[in-house]
Amino acid sequence: MKTSRDFRPDRRTLLTGTALAGAALVGGAAAASPLGARRPIHTMNTGDPLLRRTRATPEAGDAAPDLSHLPRVKQEMVAPPFAPVHDQVAEGGPRVVEVRFDIEEKLMVVDEDTDAAVWALTYNGSVPGPLIVVHEGDYVELTLTNPESSIFEHNIDFHASTGALGGGGLTHIMPGEQTTLRWKATKPGTFVYHCAPGGDMIPYHVCHGMNGAVMVLPRGGLKDGDGNPLTYDEIAYIGEQDYYLPKDEDGEFIQYEAAGDDYSDALDAMRGLVPSHSVFNGAVGALTGENALKSEVGRTVLMIHAQANRDTRPHLIGGHADHVWEGGSFTDAPATGFETWFIRGGSAGAALYTFRQPGVYAYVNHNLIEAAMLGATAHFVVEGTWDHDLMTQLDAPRDIET
Repeated sequence: MKTSRDFRPDRRTLLTGTALAGAALVGGAAAASPLGARRPIHTMNTGDPLLRRTRATPEAGDAAPDLSHLPRVKQEMVAPPFAPVHDQVAEGGPRVVEVRFDIEEKLMVVDEDTDAAVWALTYNGSVPGPLIVVHEGDYVELTLTNPESSIFEHNIDFHASTGALGGGGLTHIMPGEQTTLRWKATKPGTFVYHCAPGGDMIPYHVCHGMNGAVMVLPRGGLKDGDGNPLTYDEIAYIGEQDYYLPKDEDGEFIQYEAAGDDYSDALDAMRGLVPSHSVFNGAVGALTGENALKSEVGRTVLMIHAQANRDTRPHLIGGHADHVWEGGSFTDAPATGFETWFIRGGSAGAALYTFRQPGVYAYVNHNLIEAAMLGATAHFVVEGTWDHDLMTQLDAPRDIET
């Protein structure tokens, strides 16, 4: 899917335009150390026997399988809202799909109009992290790196995987470390992944953008309830992010010098359970204006919607979900004809729609407070010929007749 470079409605006309012990370490390291000499924040309690067990390595149990006979492919990650190159129907048998995530802690502007910004914790520099696409039976082999410049310890929990806290127990890495995890994609569907270092650091990392999605396609591709093939022309990968950005006594968003400096303030804001922002793909306007998604009449889009923390209600204004996998499971037959669908917090879902009219479609969280006031909206700009059979204006606005 392309982004429109020639459609520029006002960013604010969103609808009318269509750690376990980390808290003390954070405060001490940030306050006592000058920028550039900051100590990494350790969040893993290695003395906890449960966490020791979940960090078990293959030699502690049965021998790891020999996968040397399987073909290996490297999947190049791309930034959202795009998807990596992939086949909709698997060719041949299972493969080992190699993926690399480089952790980046970076300052991101959330809303240019208010100067709201966050020290985002990211996989590959984007919120959400990149979409991984594999087929049922494939193996995902992820190399995760945490550069020495990082402040935090990080890991990754794949909801699509089985065991060791979704891989979270096997992937804890400090700044300057890397690890490689392999897991088998046994369940077809769409799934969330996120960082889960432990304790308060879990929501802190998730609410600072450290989450994304995996799509595991059936080997034979998507099917409707009667077993007929369903295909798509493009993917729109949308990650809905709730932020809890602290404000000062004057109601202005606080600017922080480095990652981790907001830890105490952020936890206080998060305890209120009221987000300061609820946005798509990291920031207000990330998928509107010149960044609007672009398509054409007759093209079918697969909308993948991930929310790692809160419930949400996607709705395409002017369109529908022809087919929808609300819970994300491709094993189940898709529901049809939804106007608004439900994505549970901590999950990803998918909806398929073929555009029938040209124009601007607003894709929103249909909690319209969050859509219009907190930023949870995207635009599809669709080219094509208008179908007057579907809709036509019989009388243009004019003065009331007396």
